[in-house]
Amino acid sequence: MSDYLAKINGIDDLKRLKGSQLKELAAEIREFLLNNISETGGHLASNLGTVELTIALHHYLNSPTDKIIWDVGHQAYTHKILTGRKDCFANLRQKDGLSGYPKCTESPHDIIGAGHSSTSISAAVGLAMARENLNQMGDIYAVIGDGALTGGMAFEALNHAGHIGADINVILNDNEMSISNNVGAISNYLSTLRNDPKLKRVKEDIEFLINKIPRFGNTVSNTVERVKSALKYSFIQGVLFEEFGFNYLGPVDGHNIIELMKHFKQAETIDGPVLLHVITKKGKGYPPAEKNPDRFHGVGAFNIADGSSRKTKSKASYSKIFGETLSRLAAEDKKIAGITAAMPSGTGMEIFAQSFPERYYDVGIAEQHAVTMSTGLARGGMKPVCAIYSTFLQRAYDQVIHDAAIQNLDLTLAVDRAGIVGNDGETHQGLFDYSFLRPIPNLVMMAARDAEQLQHMLFTAVNYKGPAVLRYPRGAAAGDYISHQIADLKKLEIGKAEELIKVESEMDLTILAIGSTVYPAQKAARILNENGHKTALIDARFVKPLDEEMIIRAIKNSNNVITVEEQVLAGGFSSAVLELAADRGVTLKNIKRIGVGDEFVSQGGMEEMKEEYQLDGRGILENALSLLAPAEEVNKLWPEKKD
Repeated sequence: MSDYLAKINGIDDLKRLKGSQLKELAAEIREFLLNNISETGGHLASNLGTVELTIALHHYLNSPTDKIIWDVGHQAYTHKILTGRKDCFANLRQKDGLSGYPKCTESPHDIIGAGHSSTSISAAVGLAMARENLNQMGDIYAVIGDGALTGGMAFEALNHAGHIGADINVILNDNEMSISNNVGAISNYLSTLRNDPKLKRVKEDIEFLINKIPRFGNTVSNTVERVKSALKYSFIQGVLFEEFGFNYLGPVDGHNIIELMKHFKQAETIDGPVLLHVITKKGKGYPPAEKNPDRFHGVGAFNIADGSSRKTKSKASYSKIFGETLSRLAAEDKKIAGITAAMPSGTGMEIFAQSFPERYYDVGIAEQHAVTMSTGLARGGMKPVCAIYSTFLQRAYDQVIHDAAIQNLDLTLAVDRAGIVGNDGETHQGLFDYSFLRPIPNLVMMAARDAEQLQHMLFTAVNYKGPAVLRYPRGAAAGDYISHQIADLKKLEIGKAEELIKVESEMDLTILAIGSTVYPAQKAARILNENGHKTALIDARFVKPLDEEMIIRAIKNSNNVITVEEQVLAGGFSSAVLELAADRGVTLKNIKRIGVGDEFVSQGGMEEMKEEYQLDGRGILENALSLLAPAEEVNKLWPEKKD
């Protein structure tokens, strides 16, 4: 095999290749992706599916004058390879390394940064407006997956683009999946388009016949137009997009580079918005990923030979514990329903779905709809549990306020991936939910410190009268996972904290921790007490409402206070503590707040990033000793860099 990839250091190098050379390049890129992602982890199946599409786009267009916008962006690895970042892949998704998503500061070819879905068409419309106003040059292509097309924002953009006749090209990358199998009417519609080999010819023939029908006078002309419309709806597929004002082209084989470029050229001849329907196979060229594209959507390091993970999981994840506990609760309570927005495996909801398919609802990439639909279920007498990642719940903020909280409905929001999530970087960190949910009246919000507490909190939330939020992090659960039976579960007293190390009079220090920060705080507190620093530890358990009496008593009896939260500091747990003290007129002698400052957290390993923000045991100890003792005492008490 010729080593074409070795000679590709930018777009100009790509344009020197022709015909079969491009096909060979595609094979080399697939091999490159497998070799690198198997070492670093990353998004595999989606990138294997878009190799030829990306080659065709960059060979035909002139980026960055011509603009390519990648929806979500987890399929843009080949784009990065072709635009001069091939040698950076050894550090893909690592701290200070190459981002797994388009990132404007990384390359001028990354026109719009993205990590969430359904945004590309809106951005393309805005770029088209700017181009028109500033008399700029260049074509604009938005690449959006069929899964992302289930997001309402995509249809808002289609509607507007068609209304104004925006001169943009939308490539619908149809691989029948987002992360898990797509659901809904749009998915069924696209399936009809892609699975009938006669559609393209029928479409062309009917359009030809329609255009041959003559026009005679107003009355006859109106009749002819109605006939044309009837024929169009009966025979011409893609009419949904044409009703939005788009010219529909396709379906096209997304793995045929020459055929793709022919259609790009055809799109150039059409005024106004064009939708090019491209069929690709997720995981293309790697049998394990083709067979299980959902498992190979986002992977850690793996063995290429059989696709097996290089890491063995020794402990259950919070998501799995959530799914199993919800299933046990649902076996006892037939009113419990499970809702997810296209993340059944990621949230653990697939466990619930296997046992209770009739009470399980996957709404697609539509978080707003998921929350409001949950309120309808609640109003109808069910007990909906809606599981959404923290970063994606941001998209349903108005629904939480307007539809859930104002009406004070009985539903549970299970906020998965809360806190630092690691290698996906800025767009996926779940660091804002305390701040944006805490001000909302009627909400109760709790955060689990370990596997056992998660189970009790879910039981509490499901049986709470009103909207309840349960927050938990990504990854393996702290503590021992013992599968509690229903009889063993207990309802927590709402707003009641827990003293893990008792507050007595004249404490040197009290640590107020919550959720994932409790265990590292416990390690730090134990070392402090063993070395003569009288330290108390409170697990707040609830961000809203706070245990006001316990916290005020701790403040009054402590010379120093530390708050710890895996969240931004602005508006979060520590802010709630400061507000409480101010409202009660209680003076804080010395306080340190540990969390994330006014910045976005970049990519890196979870433990690595927690260490950077001093959310590990050593970091908490360092902050404590900065209040209590000379700096050199830290290394004496905690000689290891990592806990």
